[in-house]
Amino acid sequence: MAEPESPLKDKNYNLVWAVHQSLENVWRLEGYIEDAERQGDEELARWFRRIQENNQKAGDQGKRLLVERLTEENG
Repeated sequence: MAEPESPLKDKNYNLVWAVHQSLENVWRLEGYIEDAERQGDEELARWFRRIQENNQKAGDQGKRLLVERLTEENG
C-alpha cells in the first residue's frame, strides 16, 4: 500500500519531519542499546550506538538548518 502524499509541499515541513525522525531514533535506539546490553550483546549495542550518534548529528544539523532558514525567511 502506498503512503499517502503529504498535503504540504513545503521544504521546511520536510526538514522538520526529518529532524523529528532523527531525534526520535536517538531516543528509540537508547532502548535497543539497553536491551542488547541486558542480553550481553555488546557488539550489537556498539552498532546501535553508532547509528544513534549518526542520528544525533543529523538531528543537530537539521535544527541548525531550520533556524537559519526560518531566520532568513522572517528577516
